[in-house]
Amino acid sequence: MISFDLIVEDDSWAALGDLEALCRKAFEAAGSVAPVAEGNIALLLADDAALHQLNLDFRSKDKPTDVLSFPSLPMDRPFLGDIAIAWGVSASDAKIQGKGLDAHLVHLLIHGYLHLLGYDHETDDEAAEMEALEIKALASLDIANPYLTDC
Repeated sequence: MISFDLIVEDDSWAALGDLEALCRKAFEAAGSVAPVAEGNIALLLADDAALHQLNLDFRSKDKPTDVLSFPSLPMDRPFLGDIAIAWGVSASDAKIQGKGLDAHLVHLLIHGYLHLLGYDHETDDEAAEMEALEIKALASLDIANPYLTDC
């Protein structure tokens, strides 16, 4: 069972309605395609400034980003780690991709959860494995493949 502590620092997220239910749905879908991790996740829904600072502090990247994941150390289990998501970058990306922000948030949560389990996308093979799991989890929720593009 995956549980989470939700911290909403940007009131803009309230536009999506029941955030607890949306997050739970995302984590259940992620858990259905990857090894089920028992534990707790700290989830931060913030603004771009917060993610910019986290990105700078932890990745030395001086820009905001949509999602960051911070896996816990094995000795900290059952705490799985932290996921932080930025409102502005996420909303902009959803609009550019022509999808609802709720579906995009679900995708970002699944992506972040997989990072907490050790999945990554540094190499082509790693990316293919992680994307396949994301696509399968999203399909279980009738959310389209986010990696398809119109050429």
